[in-house]
Amino acid sequence: MRLKFIYCIVIACCMNYAHAQDLHFSQYFNAPLLINPANTGFEPNYDYRVGINYRNQWANNLNNPYKTMSAWGDVQLFNDRFENGWVGIGGALLKDQAGSGNLSATRAFGSVAYHQLLGYASLLSAGFNIGYINKRVDFTKLTFDNQWNGNFFDASIPSNEAFATNSVAYFDLQAGINYAYFANDDAYYNIGFSAMHVNNPRESFFSSSVSDNRLNIRYTIFLNGAKKLNDYWIVNANAYYSKMGNVNELVVGFNANYNLSGDGSTQLIGGLYYRSGDAIIPTVGYQWSDFKLTVNYDATMSSLGHYNGRQGGYELSVIKSGIFGTTKNIKCPAVKF
Repeated sequence: MRLKFIYCIVIACCMNYAHAQDLHFSQYFNAPLLINPANTGFEPNYDYRVGINYRNQWANNLNNPYKTMSAWGDVQLFNDRFENGWVGIGGALLKDQAGSGNLSATRAFGSVAYHQLLGYASLLSAGFNIGYINKRVDFTKLTFDNQWNGNFFDASIPSNEAFATNSVAYFDLQAGINYAYFANDDAYYNIGFSAMHVNNPRESFFSSSVSDNRLNIRYTIFLNGAKKLNDYWIVNANAYYSKMGNVNELVVGFNANYNLSGDGSTQLIGGLYYRSGDAIIPTVGYQWSDFKLTVNYDATMSSLGHYNGRQGGYELSVIKSGIFGTTKNIKCPAVKF
C-alpha cells in the first residue's frame, strides 16, 4: 500500500510538469504549428501539408494513461501575387486526456503567417494564432486528502474542496518569428522564437474569489539545421527549449535520412533525441513520395524509471505534403536529394 501511494505521488508530480508545459510531443519537429505560428505555410517545397500526431504515455503503468492527439494542416497563399513572399494559413485540433478524473484539454486554433525573402538566401517569417481551450475534469472519480480515514480514501466523506465548476474555457494568443538561412542547395539553418499565453488567460476550477490563477507566458526557441552529405545521406540536427514559469524543457538530437530510391522519393529515417533529465528518444521513419511516417519511443532515464520500469511512451506522426497542379514555384532553395 505504501509503495503504491508513493508511486501515485510521483505520477502526480509528473502530471503537474506535463500540464504546466501544455500539450507537447517528442516529435516537436513534426508538429510545426504547435511550436511556432510562424511555421504556418513554412515549407518551400510544397503548397500544403496535413498531419496527425498521437502520443500514449505510461500505458503499462496507469489505468488511465496520458493520451495526446492532434490533427493539423496549413497552406501557402498568394505565391503568385508577392514576388518575394507568401502568406500561410492553417489550423489545428488537439486533445489531451489522462488520470482517474479523466482530466482533458481540448484546443482548437487558427494561425496565419507571412514569409518574406531577404535577398537570395534568407527568409524572415512572422505569425500569430488565436486558440480556444477547454479543460474538464470529473471530480466524482477523484479522492482528496480530507477523505482519508486513516486506512483508505472514503469517497462518501465530503472533500470540502471549493470547486466552482468542472469545466473551464478561455481564448489564448500566441505569436512567433522565424529566420531561415539557405547557405546553398546542400545546407540550411533555421532559428525560431515564440510566446504562448501572451494574454495571460485565467485557468482555474475555483471561483475567482478563491483563485485567480493566470497562465504564465510560455517561451519557446527552436534551432534547426540540415546538411546534405552526399547523394545518400541528409543529416538534420534539432534543439528545442521551452520555459513556462519555473518549468522548462530541453530536447536535442538529430535525424538522418537515407536515400533508398536514388531520386529521393523513398527514404529511410533514423534519429536519436534526448530530453534533459528525463528520457532517451530513439526515432525511426519512412518517407514514400509525399507521405512521411515517423514513430519514436521515450525510454525513461530519470528517477521515475524506478516506478514505471523505464517504460515511457510511444508516439506516431503521419504527414502528407503536396502541391496544387503539376508544378511548384519554389522561391528559395531547399535541402533535398
